[in-house]
Amino acid sequence: MTNSRVLCFGEILFDFLSDQPGLPYEQVASWTPYPGGAPANVACALVKLGTSSGFIGCVGEDDLGNILVKLLQETQVNVDGVQRHPTAPTRGVYVVRSETGDRAFAGFGNIGTSEFADTQLQAEQLPAQLFKTAEFLVLGSLEMAYPKSHEATMQAIHLAKQFDTKILLDVNWRPVFWADPAAAPAVIHQLVKQADFLKLSDEEAEWLFETTDPSEIVNQVEPISGVLVTAGEKGCAYWLQGNQGNIPAFAIDVEDTTGAGDSFLAGFLHQLCQQGIQSLETAASAQAIVRYASAVGAMTTTRPGAIAAQPTAAEVEAFLQLNR
Repeated sequence: MTNSRVLCFGEILFDFLSDQPGLPYEQVASWTPYPGGAPANVACALVKLGTSSGFIGCVGEDDLGNILVKLLQETQVNVDGVQRHPTAPTRGVYVVRSETGDRAFAGFGNIGTSEFADTQLQAEQLPAQLFKTAEFLVLGSLEMAYPKSHEATMQAIHLAKQFDTKILLDVNWRPVFWADPAAAPAVIHQLVKQADFLKLSDEEAEWLFETTDPSEIVNQVEPISGVLVTAGEKGCAYWLQGNQGNIPAFAIDVEDTTGAGDSFLAGFLHQLCQQGIQSLETAASAQAIVRYASAVGAMTTTRPGAIAAQPTAAEVEAFLQLNR
């Protein structure tokens, strides 16, 4: 079992991306499959940047599951935490796109949201050994929508606390995953209380906290080490160890926004692994780390797909040199 500095917990799936931007789900004639799922995207992006990662989740014993596990292995993501389910299928999500590249989740075809393999993640099968050496655990909220994966999430949090692994929660609010979306806010607020770092979009911030100001969110959820609020083309606001600011978005030609927030998160964690959490105590360093994360996110939007579009560390450095 090899060591991973960052563990990414939750869903890995296929995004079936509309080939006809601007058309609603019912009118789309064809779809292109891209590997995705927020935690898996983060895991792959980290390795491409040079930080070791492991993925913990469950896929079916089907062709889609085989392809995804092989992708993780080829990307050199640790798969010791991957579980396989004998009958439940690997999840696929249909994604429609606007003509400007923004995407929206349109559903799961003819399969119910609770019937997929990721909902069957077993708490008792989580490898505790992975948490012993990990510095960060990345969580989303989607697996909290289903009983078994909810239990597994709580076990992952327990193991992280036991081994002093810092927890970063990416809210990743997707109502289509929840049988009862109205139940989600209370569940997610409980999850927020366990986090050392919180990352959310401006819409999620408004929905959960009625503000997009990171410092105001900090006041609501103390104690916490950092809050990141991303807003797409409007940039990113942050509060990190008392240092706060805004980073404007980079001016780029957007092809597809899928996975941009996940790449942003990977860029942030990569920098923390390089420089240590204590680097956030310096205002200039905190700003530079968020700017780096923003560059990784921006570069991912210039190509289709999430994992396929992720940049290497050398590409990010070159991009930052050009955009000083």
